[in-house]
Amino acid sequence: MSNVAAAMAGAQQAQMQTVLAAKFMKMNASAEAGIVALLEQNVEATAAAAKAPVANGVGGKVDISV
Repeated sequence: MSNVAAAMAGAQQAQMQTVLAAKFMKMNASAEAGIVALLEQNVEATAAAAKAPVANGVGGKVDISV
C-alpha cells in the first residue's frame, strides 16, 4: 500500500513541477516581450531625435586654439 501512496505523491509532485514550469515560462515570455517593446521605443525615439531640426552652430566645428 505504501508503494501506491509513494507513486501518487510522486505524480502529484511531477504535476506541480509542470504547472510551475509553465508559469515561469509564461512570465519569462512576458518579460521578454516588454524588453522588446522598450527597445523598439528607444529606436523610434532615436530616429525621431535624429530628424529633429537643429539650431545654428550645433554640430559645427569648434575652434579651441588659443
